[in-house]
Amino acid sequence: MTPETAPAHLPELLYIQDPLCGWCYGTSPVINRLQKEFAGRLDVSVLCGGMVKGEDVGPIADIWDDLRRSLNDVEEVTGVQFGEAFKVLGAAGEYIYDSEPPSRAIATFRQLTQDPARTVAFAHAVQGALFRDGLDLNNPSTYNELLTPFEVDVVEFQRRWAAPESAQAARQEFAAVARIGVEGLPTAVVRIGEQGYVLARGFQPYEQMRAGLEQLLREETGG
Repeated sequence: MTPETAPAHLPELLYIQDPLCGWCYGTSPVINRLQKEFAGRLDVSVLCGGMVKGEDVGPIADIWDDLRRSLNDVEEVTGVQFGEAFKVLGAAGEYIYDSEPPSRAIATFRQLTQDPARTVAFAHAVQGALFRDGLDLNNPSTYNELLTPFEVDVVEFQRRWAAPESAQAARQEFAAVARIGVEGLPTAVVRIGEQGYVLARGFQPYEQMRAGLEQLLREETGG
């Protein structure tokens, strides 16, 4: 397809997740695979839902018993693995569970790169830093190594991450997700023109989500 014949606006798969959501960690590989398979037919972007904010922010010890019990379910259903480092972090109990700092990092990356597709990949890298490697997403230096594969200027990233405007952008993103009426994370929504269609609520395996996406594109766009 040449640039002259490419559609001006492709349908968009909006992946609504949270950096602290284990089921989202299990869903992100599915989204990444769909992004590759539907390249040229579908744009993919990511929004952070603000799963842990306000009065819910606190030490991971407060939720660790419930979270620890859910890890096996997520692993068995989705195929991802939670790293031993994350389990040690959770058992220690001191890590502050707060969606805003990592969501701010994702918003900052999006602003810097103006590239929704790469922002999806970066969001998955942020999840892996916590759930696989047990890193502190509240510490801005954690993101320096995550930025390396994306060739993003670390100094500029850190300057913007620390700016009040970035925190405000993350909170506005949380509010936008709330206005959409999302019930639970992850959620995948397909936007075609002015219409939005819920593709998945919660985890769905790749083949199921791919089939649903193919059917939706066929029915709504003929493509």
